[in-house]
Amino acid sequence: MANRVDEILSWYESDTPGVIRNLRWLMESGRLAGTGKLVILPVDQGFEHGPARSFAPNAPGYDPLYHYQLAIDAGCNAYAAPLGFLEAGARQFAGRIPTILKLNNSDSLWSSEDPMPAVTGSVDDALRLGCAAIGFTIYPGSANRNEMYGEFREIAEEAKAAGLAVVLWSYPRGSGLSKEGETGIDVAAYAAQIAAQLGAHIIKVKPPTEHIEQDAARKVYESESIDVSDLAARVRHVIQSAFDGRRIVIFSGGAAKGTEEVLAEIRGIAAGGAFGSIMGRNAFQRPKAEAIQLLNEVMNLYQAQS
Repeated sequence: MANRVDEILSWYESDTPGVIRNLRWLMESGRLAGTGKLVILPVDQGFEHGPARSFAPNAPGYDPLYHYQLAIDAGCNAYAAPLGFLEAGARQFAGRIPTILKLNNSDSLWSSEDPMPAVTGSVDDALRLGCAAIGFTIYPGSANRNEMYGEFREIAEEAKAAGLAVVLWSYPRGSGLSKEGETGIDVAAYAAQIAAQLGAHIIKVKPPTEHIEQDAARKVYESESIDVSDLAARVRHVIQSAFDGRRIVIFSGGAAKGTEEVLAEIRGIAAGGAFGSIMGRNAFQRPKAEAIQLLNEVMNLYQAQS
């Protein structure tokens, strides 16, 4: 299975040994080590949605150390969070699990049709905290997208020069899209392509629906008979759109939902050849034992596809 990791790393031909080391650290950590699959615990929801909405369903989650330990106990490949949460446990958990510093975040105290996250951390912070990677969010479809692309270009260049891997949350959103269009298959595939073209090593997108947002794209999907009939087919197309599968594409867990619904979605994502999942609320909002069991079941589904 280690050969799979070497194969994936061979796709990143322009990167330094430092970046390759950190990508390898991510792929050779946790229960899925060596499979080329990733299950990551992200906890940026306290910043994005507020503490009560994020942590009241499972009160231990107010403690940032809880999430470090949950990610370790569940055997996740990595733990991703904004600056404050990572700083709170950086020394205690140093070297025990790869971490990803989320360098921009939004908050829900003010909203806009055309959102743009604030930069809330730096590459120097990620190095100081011993991170394997930095994370960043862009909103294709927002009127502010060009500014976000520019911010990401500068941050990604600095991160790569410092030997850090780069994870890009590519979440279509804004006045250029309908709500349904944010997860439409044509838009999700386009978001993956944009992230790959911007130089992301790991691309995070939402599971795509069969909705087609763009009329021009609809003609191509219909004339070329692109299969979007089920989740596995749609995931396969999104991965194809990220350089024919030569970039790591992982899928978000989305809003909190029941265990069977989560696992049914993961089965479809895994069957489509996804590289993994990045699952927050569906994990940390459950009691710890239940969260670990769910994450392990998710990992089992990916391992079966490796």
